[in-house]
Amino acid sequence: MAGFGIEAARVIIAKALAHGASAGMKPLSVVVLDAGGHVLAFERSDGASPGRFGIAQAKAYGSIMLGIGGRAQQARADAQAYFMAAANGLFGGKVMPVAGGLLVRDAGGTIVGAVGVTGDTSDNDALAGEAGIRAAGFQPEA
Repeated sequence: MAGFGIEAARVIIAKALAHGASAGMKPLSVVVLDAGGHVLAFERSDGASPGRFGIAQAKAYGSIMLGIGGRAQQARADAQAYFMAAANGLFGGKVMPVAGGLLVRDAGGTIVGAVGVTGDTSDNDALAGEAGIRAAGFQPEA
């Protein structure tokens, strides 16, 4: 893909959902944000609970706003809970520091967006997101 936009977002979502289905995961929800934290696209699998949009968005939003993936955020929260609590307050409660929030980097390593996946375990969510990001020709950072 030449750029990171709606077409890339559609590929990421389709491939992440397909990965989840083929791996026997619970119904997933996937959101793709641009580099400014704005929603490019969202899709929720049949059977996924309606509250999953907020969770997926918080996973991705924390990644883009802090410049680190969900796993790194979780490690930071474990080491410095006060920092993540302050960051979450700063960003209006829209940060969820767990796996399943992934940065999207282009071939040059520039952050071009973020993906949030939710529905199964956080580690499985991250695997689905990684599959989608790679399928669109970008590099994931979980």
